Formats: sequence, C-alpha cells, structure tokens
Amino acid sequence: MVRQFTPCEDNSRDFRDALGCFATGVTVITAPTSGVGIGMTANSFSALSLTPPLVLWAPAKSSERYSFFCEAKHFAIHVLRNDQKPLALEFANNGDAFESVDLRYNAAGVPVFDDCLARFECQTHALHEGGDHSIMVGLVQEAMIGEGTPLVFAQRNYGDFAPRT
Repeated sequence: MVRQFTPCEDNSRDFRDALGCFATGVTVITAPTSGVGIGMTANSFSALSLTPPLVLWAPAKSSERYSFFCEAKHFAIHVLRNDQKPLALEFANNGDAFESVDLRYNAAGVPVFDDCLARFECQTHALHEGGDHSIMVGLVQEAMIGEGTPLVFAQRNYGDFAPRT
C-alpha cells in the first residue's frame, strides 16, 4: 500500500518511518571531555567532499550529549562492523560506554578505538543549524580501514550487508 502525506507534527512517526526506508551505516562518534570522553551512536554520517576531505554527521539538539559535541574542536567517527550491534546499543544508551572497547587517545585527546570497520579522526570544520539537529562538518585528519562488513540500520532494525559478487 502506498501512502502519500505532508510531514507535520501529527504524523511525525510516519515521516520517521519513511526516512527509515533509507538504509544507513552505523557509527559511534567520540569527542574529548574533561573526563574519559563522550560517545554517541549515530546513523546520520555521510561523506561530503574528497578535496578537502570532509565528512558530516548530525547530532540531535534534544540529546543530553549534544553540547559536548558542538563544543568539541575534534571528534572521531567509528564505522561499526556487522558484529558490533551490542556496541551500537551501548553507546546509544550510555555516553561513557568506553569499557566496551580497547580505548586510546589520539594527539588531539579524542577517545578512539581500532576495533571497527573504519575510523575518521576529524577537526571540527563547521557547525550548521539543521532544524532539531545541527550539522557538524569534520575535516578528516586521519583515516583507518579495518576488515569486515558494515552494520546497517533500516526500518528500526539492525542488520548487515553482503555485497553481490
């Protein structure tokens, strides 16, 4: 059944469900704080530019962790593998779930971990308004590629992706 609608407050669940039809990868974004650091699961990650190397993600303004990321001068984006759903859930519920990873700190003091599919260590390049989210643009200073297949999120469920050969 096809349903067409104009997005509004009364049908925000329908709008979210429509957006959920677009499968995305799953990331954990980390940033430094005065403590161990802060992390957040996000699927709003996207490539933006090859030259200069820019990526973006969009934290929700309603998140208790929002201000930490918006004030950060540096952050890291960790792309999760298909076997890392528990890690995604940990950081979705807990901003300091670092006991789940083998943690180290990069030169900018950002908590990073190597056990992931890919990682992008960024300097904050720009912060833009985006409705109930902000759009954070990062200038990638270091990148890492691991092995495996990506964890995917679509239609309120986690899954994986198997490329066709």
